Amino acid sequence: MKIVDRIAQKKAEGKPYYSFEYFPPKTSQGLSNLIDRIGRMQSMSPTFVTCTWGAGGSTFEKTTELCAVAQTVHGLETCMHLTCTNMDRGKVDDALKEAKNAGIQNILALRGDPPRGQEYWTQVDDTFVHAIDLVRYIRQQYGDYFCIGVA
Repeated sequence: MKIVDRIAQKKAEGKPYYSFEYFPPKTSQGLSNLIDRIGRMQSMSPTFVTCTWGAGGSTFEKTTELCAVAQTVHGLETCMHLTCTNMDRGKVDDALKEAKNAGIQNILALRGDPPRGQEYWTQVDDTFVHAIDLVRYIRQQYGDYFCIGVA
């Protein structure tokens, strides 16, 4: 379900709504621990959860895995962050395909921060320079399947 629909549902019911944001850990052990915690935090019934995308795309695999587990295993409505930083068209396609395969319908499109150790952000693909470029591309490829937020 799209986040906007979940929020509208909560508002119509006069109920509060909130979300949790998860940052993929650097290690496999940390990822396992976080996945266990997400299972326990599920009992708090968040309206949705978001998973960040590491600077420079550094957490690509962990972010997509974390999102898939939150959505499919724990049944939490999940929003995957997606950035332009160090992302060529192939990586964006892979991330979106994995999100859709996991039933994720929510994307937060961001330009992104420079990778660790770099002072300035530089683009890797002329297709993705700003968050709006991601939004246009996602709409072009997937129509209205994804609910897209921007920052």
